[in-house]
Amino acid sequence: MAMVDEASALAVAGCLFHGFSDASRLAIVRHLAVGEHRVVDLTAHLGLAQSTVSKHLACLRDCGLVESRAEGRASVFRLAHPEATLELLAAAEKLLGLTGDAVALCPNYGLNNG
Repeated sequence: MAMVDEASALAVAGCLFHGFSDASRLAIVRHLAVGEHRVVDLTAHLGLAQSTVSKHLACLRDCGLVESRAEGRASVFRLAHPEATLELLAAAEKLLGLTGDAVALCPNYGLNNG
């Protein structure tokens, strides 16, 4: 049985959660949970600049959360692990239901943090 370096495992977990830490990336993930989208589709749905969407998709791809395929001159993006991602989002929604006010008011991470 292989020994797991706890510090390394926690660092990797931190990187995973960093992928979900930005509201725009989270919105992109939620849209991709419905199905595949092109960058132009996501910019229209989210009201974000194409460069912003592309930057966030690159981050999500680097994290292994999304993947893409070519379709003509465009790239079509989808969740790399849709079932696991949906399970994580459902767990987050459950936890937010239990702690939502506390999370929103948290001085380190909440909405009041400028």
